[in-house]
Amino acid sequence: MEIRSSPESGELLFGIIGRMVVSVSHLSKYYQVHQKEPGFIGSLKSLLARHYETVKAIDDISFEISEGELVGFIGPNGAGKTTTLKCLSGLLYPTNGRISVLGFTPFQRKKEFLKKIALVMGQKNQLWWDLPAVDTFALNKEIYEVPQKQFDQTLFELARLLDVKDLLNVAVRKLSLGQRMKMELIAALIHSPKVLFLDEPTIGLDVVMQQKLREFIKEYNSRYKATIILTSHYMGDVEALCKRVIIINSGRILYDGLLLELVKKYAPYKTITVVFRDYVDPKKLADFGEIKNFDHPKLELRVSSKQVGKITSEILEQFEIEDLTIEEPEIEDVIREVFSKKE
Repeated sequence: MEIRSSPESGELLFGIIGRMVVSVSHLSKYYQVHQKEPGFIGSLKSLLARHYETVKAIDDISFEISEGELVGFIGPNGAGKTTTLKCLSGLLYPTNGRISVLGFTPFQRKKEFLKKIALVMGQKNQLWWDLPAVDTFALNKEIYEVPQKQFDQTLFELARLLDVKDLLNVAVRKLSLGQRMKMELIAALIHSPKVLFLDEPTIGLDVVMQQKLREFIKEYNSRYKATIILTSHYMGDVEALCKRVIIINSGRILYDGLLLELVKKYAPYKTITVVFRDYVDPKKLADFGEIKNFDHPKLELRVSSKQVGKITSEILEQFEIEDLTIEEPEIEDVIREVFSKKE
């Protein structure tokens, strides 16, 4: 199963009007992994004849992203997300296929290309532990050859947006995890990149800090028209930021399209939660839909999205109700449904 948007309708489909920034065609990245039998005998055998297995981290994927898009790139551990971002940023050389980012071939690592992109990995850092973050910013200014006036303006604006103006001169080791993540973002954005690759930027952060970083990413995308590819295990990140999602698993793309269309296709149902005023015989509820849970007086009922209005009216007419709510399916449930269809 592989669902993709057509290139001809891409701009209309995603509501983006702009030039193509990222183009990936039949990209593959394979690794040869040494396999060894356990124990001393296995070690001796591996000295005489090594056995290798081919691991397909990315297996023939294609997609395009336009200027200003903020795309969610999601999948389970080992799906190929980070490998794809590393290929797009030029850190890895692909086994097969073609990649173009801003008209450059990433793995050539040209200076002009590196000045226009940034890769932020939630589990990696570039800040000097014992120095204030502003020292790293100054170093990046020289590396990327950012004019002093532009540097000052950008730093002021980013520090204001992230609310860290009073922390710029504090040693990194004295900052909280959330504060350090904010500084990492400033370090990555100090040269005003046109394309931003974010790999798990909110990992390990509390709910409040996750929300603040989401707001910043959304604001940065809107203000600077930056093209952003975001990977995250937190579906809240994707739901809050991305209209379009690319789902990858085992190195292959399973879905590329609008998040809303994904929900409609793979989770065409809603959950009605009812709190009854009086006791209700469960047998009387069977015809309304799929009973997910019934612990009187509370009922959780899964029904077709097309039947929600009709069933809700019938429940209200036939029973005494204390409370009734209608909820959309969780994005995590939708993603699981995509993977189960693949299997």
